[in-house]
Amino acid sequence: MGEAIGEIVQNKQVIFKGYIEGTPKERDMELKLGSTIKLEAPKGSSLILLKNLYLSCDPYMRGRMRNFHGSYIPAFVPGSVIEGLGVSKVLDSDDPNFKPGDIVSGLTGWEEYSLIYKHEHLRKVESDNMPLSYYTGLLGMPGFTAYVGFYEVCAPKKGDHVFVSAASGAVGQLVGQLAKLHGCYVVGSAGSGQKVDLLKNKLGFDDAFNYKEEQDLDAALKRCFPQGIDIYFENVGGAMLEAVLLNMRIHGRIAVCGMVSQHSLSDPQGTRNLFNLVIKRVRMQGFLQSDYLHLYPKFLEDISGLYKQGKITYLEDMDQGLESGPSAFVGLFSGKNIGKKVICVAHE
Repeated sequence: MGEAIGEIVQNKQVIFKGYIEGTPKERDMELKLGSTIKLEAPKGSSLILLKNLYLSCDPYMRGRMRNFHGSYIPAFVPGSVIEGLGVSKVLDSDDPNFKPGDIVSGLTGWEEYSLIYKHEHLRKVESDNMPLSYYTGLLGMPGFTAYVGFYEVCAPKKGDHVFVSAASGAVGQLVGQLAKLHGCYVVGSAGSGQKVDLLKNKLGFDDAFNYKEEQDLDAALKRCFPQGIDIYFENVGGAMLEAVLLNMRIHGRIAVCGMVSQHSLSDPQGTRNLFNLVIKRVRMQGFLQSDYLHLYPKFLEDISGLYKQGKITYLEDMDQGLESGPSAFVGLFSGKNIGKKVICVAHE
């Protein structure tokens, strides 16, 4: 059923209720059913009207739920619609660069329809026979994060020993596969036996372990890396980072993508063993994918090519319906997702 431009329709929304301390809970968000929206982008407004198809659940969104205004991305506004990355269809547009029927990826609202005024965040999706939802993950921000983090920050060499934490997640799964294609020895950690099995048998990691079953993370890393670690792709922080620091090789590289173990702590823990950075001359560098946007076209070409050739696999974990959004997002922080978590709001 097509939408008629100018008609007034119901617009289900997920509202952010108020700033939080600790881990996100479903009650921090509210499904609002009573809103309506007029399906048009008024003339002279420069607005674009989107029908949201897929919404991305990403750990960085937790940072936007805190009453903290010194980050690289602003905090959510209590009482307003949650904002995140998604894939949407243009229904109406007062911007000549976007036409009805265009598929776009970028920042949108957690709602059925969104009127967008910040167009610089939107990117047209060219039809290339890839599933549209992949533009929230493999071909979107998480995939691009893996790509620039590995190639630009980790400076990999063939034969390097690579360790990836949160390895079955949206970013980690691609980092590990790119490292294998680069000729590296790759080990991942994850939080369940099922995820470990996927890392070894579906994603091609050389080895993997369930960090929840290891009494001693230092011993686990020494078992997997008897000669030490050249590259650590950091997604978790905390005890895992402390153990990794004891096992880095001389001139090793640590790319700090995220620290999900610390996201829920309003008073984050300090990190021990940092002096190993000196002893081993290790470079530890934080990064944001947004600093590398000039590489995005090459990334898209490289990764879609590898996927179509069957050289990389992609794990996606999709929930149906906007109402599933709060539980899907909250589940990220207890490892419920297997692969990239996506919400399907509507089909084209």
